[in-house]
Amino acid sequence: MKILYPEISPFDTFFLNAGKHSVYVEQCGNPDGLPVVFLHGGPCSGIKPDHRRFFEPERYRIILFDQRGSGQSLPFGELIDNNTQALIDDMEWIRIQLNIGQWLVFGGSWGGALALLYAQQHTDKVLGLIIRGVFLARQKDLDWFIKNGAGRIYPEQWSRLADCISAEFEQDPVQGLCDALWGEDELARLRAAKEWTVWGGQVALGSDFKPVPHEKHATHKMLEQVRMELHYARNAYFIEENQILDNCACLKAIPTIIIHGRNDLVCPIEAGWRLHKAMPHAEFIVLPNAGHIAQGKDMIDALVSATDKMADKLPWNQ
Repeated sequence: MKILYPEISPFDTFFLNAGKHSVYVEQCGNPDGLPVVFLHGGPCSGIKPDHRRFFEPERYRIILFDQRGSGQSLPFGELIDNNTQALIDDMEWIRIQLNIGQWLVFGGSWGGALALLYAQQHTDKVLGLIIRGVFLARQKDLDWFIKNGAGRIYPEQWSRLADCISAEFEQDPVQGLCDALWGEDELARLRAAKEWTVWGGQVALGSDFKPVPHEKHATHKMLEQVRMELHYARNAYFIEENQILDNCACLKAIPTIIIHGRNDLVCPIEAGWRLHKAMPHAEFIVLPNAGHIAQGKDMIDALVSATDKMADKLPWNQ
């Protein structure tokens, strides 16, 4: 069973000038290796040191970046000019600035959706895809998470989040949360941000979820992060309904590995199965005991095995 590669530090960091935004970018591993770009989830979760460790550093040139308004990118939480197409354009600018012809694209959850959308626009720039915890950004996916799905599994925590939503928005909880998050009542804003954060942790981690101390009281940084997540949600992730599945035909020549945990309650496995049906050439790996998070021995083994396999099979000449 494979484990994460040893900890490494970047050999290069810089900020991409993207108008109102400065996008943090880092490179790790072998400067002459197979290029791979890592796409974090959220939106607004940001990259973490362990994200570098899914890739063998001697064989990979590992590029990671914090999406607009996330992590170390500036200004944190900025929503102006922050949309899906802008993120795709940032990826292209990073690729061009680093003089990379083609790269492997690796993403999970929202990062996986972004990976697929990027590949559909820039098919000739993608050597391969590794997609974890498939999120298709359909209305049914959002409804499952915040309206009529996961709340039936964790009703106690769901009720605390629902209490932040005005009764008039019972059938439109996204708008109800937005009203609270952008409302004039500061305590209501912070309460909604806290409950959304705890809700996400509960659904993602299940019985392993333990609220961390900062979640006892929401911070303004947490508020900005939650606002960004809802900014994307209320705008349907800035794509057409079913856009990802409808445009998968153009990806048939791209080697793809799809990895999904059977116990994923953030993105139920139906999404992974649908993606595989739309991309029958892809290898579809179902992990019977894994959930949504890129943690746990089975998930880590599958992800590291996938990057090792791609390094073996993808044509790459230094």
